[in-house]
Amino acid sequence: MSLADLVSSVRRYAGIDHKRDIADLAPLMPELPKGFCRNGDDASVIPGGQGWTLLAMEGFITEFVESDPWFAGWCGVMVNVSDIAAMGGRPTAVVNAIWDQGHDSAKLMMQGMADAARTFNVPVVGGHTNLHASGPQLAVAIVGQAEALLSSFAAKDGQTLVAAIDLRGEYRRPYLNWNAATGAEPARLRGDIELLPHIAERGLASAAKDISQAGLLGTLLMLLECSQLGADVDLAAIPRPAGISHSDWLCSFPSFGYVLSCDSRYLPTLLSLFAARGIDAAPIGTLNTSLQLTVREGLEEDLFWDLLEQPLMGLGGKSQAKFQVKSRSQAEGYSPYTAIQTLEDAYPCPL
Repeated sequence: MSLADLVSSVRRYAGIDHKRDIADLAPLMPELPKGFCRNGDDASVIPGGQGWTLLAMEGFITEFVESDPWFAGWCGVMVNVSDIAAMGGRPTAVVNAIWDQGHDSAKLMMQGMADAARTFNVPVVGGHTNLHASGPQLAVAIVGQAEALLSSFAAKDGQTLVAAIDLRGEYRRPYLNWNAATGAEPARLRGDIELLPHIAERGLASAAKDISQAGLLGTLLMLLECSQLGADVDLAAIPRPAGISHSDWLCSFPSFGYVLSCDSRYLPTLLSLFAARGIDAAPIGTLNTSLQLTVREGLEEDLFWDLLEQPLMGLGGKSQAKFQVKSRSQAEGYSPYTAIQTLEDAYPCPL
């Protein structure tokens, strides 16, 4: 497959198209209170007290819930935990809304949630149940806490893009869900997810995003729109399992997968943290001010998306809110709370 054909195929992927739906609803969002942040990130950030409270929610496609209700329940916890981690936070608790026509799928969904809750050590503290619905449906919300933040709005021109993905898994068919979680030791998974708040608190990265159903390029595009940046990406540098095509991998949803941006001086330390836990991480490109996502493979280069011509979510731009961000000292040391900086741009909330 030529690079042009690959780009065209991935650009048409339904996971990216679903993100474009956000643009239809974004103008209808009510105005946020003064000091709050705009929408567009993996979790909302609620200021107040020590650190920040994080709030996120996931809803699941009906076909997925119908075909694999246990895994849908598992993912209800896992993807929410990943979203909290992408913001530099740690999960506190989850709640759910389970609907079904009868009990069979509902029990499997609840069992999947219970299994994942034990694995990630996050309690399920309540929810809503309706077993007289027309079919199975699932939504899960999570609350977390962060001492330092990562954000899709915090990427900077000239920074290095890093992809970190756990390749120790396999597809859970029929979807392109790369499952490196359900067969792993719980202690390992908890240690892996702890990397993200550790990275935030050491100041090793400024922006991060959990690779979603939009795939790696779609997820990166969301980050670029929020930070009003462009990027050049080397497809050959993206960590990828042996035997998996680019066309499948770029549309895949990995159980552990993040795109981060960092200053070049922190890159070796950042990569070493992932490598120490057996997670494949690599620099895949550089941020620029073009508002274009360009990809290359070998001697070929192609434009994947031009945000000036075609916005994705319609959520780009800067917020006027201000936070006093307390972060642990930078990569050279790890003394608590020695670095305090004022950010003019708010950390954003999700839609």
